[in-house]
Amino acid sequence: MNDLTPEKTENAKKERSKLAKWSRRGFIGAGVLAGGGLLIGIGVRPGNPVGSLSSKVAGGDGEQLVNSWVKIDLNNVVTAIVPHCEMGQGAHSVLAQMLADELDADWANVRVMQAPADGSYVVTDATRLFLAPFTLNAADWIEPTWNGLFTQVSRMAEVLITGGSSSIRTTGQNSMRVAGAAARKMLVGAAAEKWGVPTAEITTKDSVLFHKASGNSAKYSELATAAAEQPMDHTPTLKTPDQFRLMGKSKARTDIPAKINGTAEFGIDAVPEGLELSYAATVRPPVPGTKVVSMDASRAKTMKGVLQILNMENFVAVVADSYWQAQQAMNTVQIEWSQSASPIKTMDDQYAAFAAVLDDAGEAGGEEVAGKGDAKAALSNASQTIEAEYKAPYLAHSPMEPLNCTAHVADGKCDVWASTQVPLMARSGVAEALNISAEDVTMHQTYLGGAFGRRLGVDEVSMAARVARATGYPVKVIWSREEDTQKALYRCADMARMRAGLDEDGKLDAFDHVFTQRHDPAQACVPAIYNIANTSVRHAPADLHLPFQAWRSVDHSQQGFFIESFIDEAAHAAGADPLDFRLAMLKGSARHVAVLEKVAEMSDWRGTRAEGHAKGVAIVEAFGTIAAEVVEIDMSSGKPKLVNVWAVCDAGHVMNPNGFKNQIEGGIIFGLTAAMYGELELEDGAIVQSNFHDYKMLRMDEVPHIEVAIINSGDVPIGGAGEPGLPPVAPAFTNAIFAASGKRIRTLPVAKQFA
Repeated sequence: MNDLTPEKTENAKKERSKLAKWSRRGFIGAGVLAGGGLLIGIGVRPGNPVGSLSSKVAGGDGEQLVNSWVKIDLNNVVTAIVPHCEMGQGAHSVLAQMLADELDADWANVRVMQAPADGSYVVTDATRLFLAPFTLNAADWIEPTWNGLFTQVSRMAEVLITGGSSSIRTTGQNSMRVAGAAARKMLVGAAAEKWGVPTAEITTKDSVLFHKASGNSAKYSELATAAAEQPMDHTPTLKTPDQFRLMGKSKARTDIPAKINGTAEFGIDAVPEGLELSYAATVRPPVPGTKVVSMDASRAKTMKGVLQILNMENFVAVVADSYWQAQQAMNTVQIEWSQSASPIKTMDDQYAAFAAVLDDAGEAGGEEVAGKGDAKAALSNASQTIEAEYKAPYLAHSPMEPLNCTAHVADGKCDVWASTQVPLMARSGVAEALNISAEDVTMHQTYLGGAFGRRLGVDEVSMAARVARATGYPVKVIWSREEDTQKALYRCADMARMRAGLDEDGKLDAFDHVFTQRHDPAQACVPAIYNIANTSVRHAPADLHLPFQAWRSVDHSQQGFFIESFIDEAAHAAGADPLDFRLAMLKGSARHVAVLEKVAEMSDWRGTRAEGHAKGVAIVEAFGTIAAEVVEIDMSSGKPKLVNVWAVCDAGHVMNPNGFKNQIEGGIIFGLTAAMYGELELEDGAIVQSNFHDYKMLRMDEVPHIEVAIINSGDVPIGGAGEPGLPPVAPAFTNAIFAASGKRIRTLPVAKQFA
């Protein structure tokens, strides 16, 4: 029975509306640091208790908070406490930049602190972005439900994660900016009370409050404690782009000085104070799913520095006084592995397995991912049809810092020092491996020496914990480059079959696409940016021989190549310019058209080409960012030489242009390396490649000139930077090869086609 009066009902609606609008961001909470100072945080609900997290981030009493924090100490230093890791992408700096701008902080006195591996720091909006993006713009009445649901999902799934180009567009937008704006308002309120003036008359700049009429001014630190007593606005007003002072500017990264002077600590550098480390080299099964049958370690036992040799069934470890000693001893251990049940012995076998699944799917089978119109009928009635089969190989991540982890097990507890993208999942992995509570595992997060998705796994962390428990002393486990190339997790191989139907005017009227692998993002396989009347996209699942791990841009890395190469084939079949052909199908999408027209202008697409030179184009929308790229090659020698790459990106509003461009450039080089050389071959089910001599990287003298332009299109959700530069570059490269030579590359890598 409803016992509310109409007036109470209306008031309740207003309060519910306020709550709904705030709940997506969280709730502001404040506390006083030990010795003075202000601690501001964001919580999932009002009334979060003060306590547990304060000691982890401030060493004193405070309030338990969720997501991001900002603290202001008595020296007027502002510290942004962020839940995402720093792996070279610059996220720490940009997140701090967003917070500092809303706070009107002095950028010279802004610091960054890595949030502890605690469930209170789960990144709820990242979960929503990838699992149910439609909930991010939900109606007011349902918003609290979505927020509560995905907070619980994030906690259960331990989504304290860095990946998917999500840090800036989720935590930055919905936590860091809010925390900064709320802290500023509290400081203004404290100053207004002290000086007896209206808050509207107080201005802020560079961590200082001003009252022009009275001449009063004060550093934030002088009013930090008083600010903690101020009421907190649950919906602080955020700046508009015309008010930005730091956002949108190319501010220097906060992590660079330490990386230049050598003080930055990566996982492989960890030397815990007071602990005398031993080192372990490991060997895992050469073929997935096999185990140790027997081993002969007699020679290794006699070698200098060797402390223990462990048969852990699914891996072998040699522990020694130094890593070099451990690895040299490991190289002498003779291991017999069990036989693999997999029928896949070579890549020909893997592709044959894919082909069999696609054969079974035929023209209508498989799981429908997306469909529009009647693709089958349109293909039957087409004036012209084309079809093609594409293949993409397995790829390794190959970060510069090899996988490693330091662990110490004592008194039923475990301390772990690791460079991981998923500290909470790593903590649980250790707890499961040791059969202890996750609360008894302490994660010490470090910088990551590259990842590209490789450090989303937790195998090395669990292995280190098991070795440390078996030895009884602190151990640093380091995987050799060979181990990480041959015994890891991989970008999956894939195969796709595509058909297109053109009408009598050369318009693409039908598009049919069936493929074997589908991971993330779920819609990467759909040519959604194009106006094609009849489409059918189907997934025919096929087993993988090697274990999967997300690789930079995930499914866009294969699907970008498949789709944009085939769109190019359709353009040539229609006798149309490939760029104009795409523009015609992008009518009605102003952002996509603007990006493509800008890259045409930058690359002088319609101008003359030097003899032997050709250009290819591709456009892909990935992780919220539209990226169009043109690649120019020189085929004078009979083999493709990369000359230029032009890229234009629309990510809504870029928060740090130089950092964004750096990430796009990195994605382009990463993608060109994979397109030119990337391939893992199999022999008897095991990976053949082992190190950079046979798993090649693009050399400096092979890297083309790269030019990146940014379009800030305004009031749209902002996109990512780390992933979107990669997907268009492979098809633009191979499309250029076709334009130059008439040779259509449908199987990567390119270099193998010109061997």
